[in-house]
Amino acid sequence: MARKKSSALDDLMEIGMKLPWQASLVLALIAYLGFHYLATMPPRPVVIADPKQMGPAMGPMVFRQVAITAGMFLQYLVPAALLIGAAVSALKRRRHSALHLAVASSPSRNALEQMSWREFEGFVGEVFRRKGFEVVERGGNAPDGGVDIELFAGKDKYLVQCKQWKVTKVGVATVRELYGVMAAEGAVGGFVVASGEFTEEAKRFAEGRSIELVPTDSLLRLVWQTGGALPTASAAPTGDPACPKCGSQMVMRTARKGENAGAAFWGCPQYPACRGTRNVA
Repeated sequence: MARKKSSALDDLMEIGMKLPWQASLVLALIAYLGFHYLATMPPRPVVIADPKQMGPAMGPMVFRQVAITAGMFLQYLVPAALLIGAAVSALKRRRHSALHLAVASSPSRNALEQMSWREFEGFVGEVFRRKGFEVVERGGNAPDGGVDIELFAGKDKYLVQCKQWKVTKVGVATVRELYGVMAAEGAVGGFVVASGEFTEEAKRFAEGRSIELVPTDSLLRLVWQTGGALPTASAAPTGDPACPKCGSQMVMRTARKGENAGAAFWGCPQYPACRGTRNVA
């Protein structure tokens, strides 16, 4: 289905929603002051001594009057559209902060997979915002290689793709696609964030290309690092590995039977609901 054409005011609201709400407020104020200046300009009287000069003299007068009339309306419409966008942006930020709090309180892969894909993108944006980046949500529906988020650290630009894949590992095609967009847009780096894992081919392609792959366990560690006092003590990473199946922080156990009896291994604390294990390095 073709996308419905939007009006200029719709575009302004969308800009207000994508920008941080504080930036939208500043833009709304600047727009009001600019258009208010136009609206309050006094009409310029025109004195025509020579009737032959009437045509050239009328042009600037008509243009000025059009600018005054447009300013009378736009001084309210443009700031209103931006303020609506700012309000939506503030509400989204509040929801994303709540998602961060929920995951920080109970860090697991299951917590990530319970989100909708749109919530997952907003949650990832909140994680990077707390890491100190300026975050601009772009959305993956545009023909931009699936880039969901832009990050800025000073003048440096980074691109982020979010993949909430519950079964399939993220493959090399996704990473290669992001690399192409990075080159086209002059981004200095990129991130592929997944609520899952990556294929070995994807990992090999990312090496040496300023692309960081962020699987479940790395994402949960970032949540803890950016959560301040939000996570509970039991949720704080201790250097122990994350469960490959559910993302929970693993605990050291000792095999009681079988050929490996007496040997240590990492086991999931959710056992027997989750039977993820890792060998001790």
